[in-house]
Amino acid sequence: MPAKNPRINVVLDPPLFKNVQFLADKDGVSLSTKVRDLLKDAMEIQEDIYLANIAERRENTLDVNEILTHEDTWSK
Repeated sequence: MPAKNPRINVVLDPPLFKNVQFLADKDGVSLSTKVRDLLKDAMEIQEDIYLANIAERRENTLDVNEILTHEDTWSK
């Protein structure tokens, strides 16, 4: 039966493999599950960095004279 989820083969150097194996054993999960969870965490961090950069660019171009107050925004 074919696998439902796509698969990726990754080559790790021995120290990294040992670290992932340690974390998987500590959490009582498979290596595959631990690598998947670590990758999800890394993707979230990258997304946060990307969105923070967008926010910083917007903040740097903010014109304080064009800011709407809470009242201005919601009273219409």
